[in-house]
Amino acid sequence: MEIPYTVEARPDTGLYNAKVGIWLFLASEVMLFGGLFSAFVLLRVSAEPGTWPHGWQNIVLGTTNTIVLALSAITTLMAWVACKVREFGKFKFFHGCTLLLALTFLCIKFVEYSEHLNHYEIKLTNGDIYDGDMVSNDPARDHVVISGRKDSSEMDLYDLRAQKISESEITIPRSQIASMDNYGPWHNNYLALYYTLTGLHALHIVGGSIVIGYLWGPGRKLWKKDPERFTNRVEVSGLFWHFVDLVWIFLFPVLYLT
Repeated sequence: MEIPYTVEARPDTGLYNAKVGIWLFLASEVMLFGGLFSAFVLLRVSAEPGTWPHGWQNIVLGTTNTIVLALSAITTLMAWVACKVREFGKFKFFHGCTLLLALTFLCIKFVEYSEHLNHYEIKLTNGDIYDGDMVSNDPARDHVVISGRKDSSEMDLYDLRAQKISESEITIPRSQIASMDNYGPWHNNYLALYYTLTGLHALHIVGGSIVIGYLWGPGRKLWKKDPERFTNRVEVSGLFWHFVDLVWIFLFPVLYLT
């Protein structure tokens, strides 16, 4: 069965089917991320003064990921242009670059997550607070070792932007530990939103990479049968990828620079 309007534009919209579909899908994506951004804003403005985290993210890694995604937006566009001018070799090169950049982004995000999950806030029975990266947490030993600092109060942990942090290796007896919590999504509202927003965004990167990988690999068979339809598929995947890039442009300043 021949599906109409896979190449020709629909008379009612002026677009081919897949392009209509992707714009409708992206409209739902805007509502999804819009709701999450709204939740972030509402929790941020309702937080007590001095209790909202600042300076908790690695700006160097975040900036690097921003550059990586910006480059991937360019390579995705160039892949589509290569299809339009019927240079399939260049298409493979640029889409291959997009896949490598996507993998780079995910690897950097994995490093960021690992840093947070290995970072602990430890409260002692006497009221002291220690904060730092876990060095040793062997259950067979009667102590834990962190590379961090001692804080006079929990308020010292919230705004790290103007602080000169001096870290050292600290041994803490388990018998003195009242609570020990790493910086996972359960730690506070800020980190819950951070993991939700960036995790959902990373899932979109994975989904887009699967589609791009399919077009770069087994899906390229369509190029020989119907290059125009194949080009349309590349364009649709590119529109999704540009949306993912755009979301990160909002995520980066909100989570890393405020």
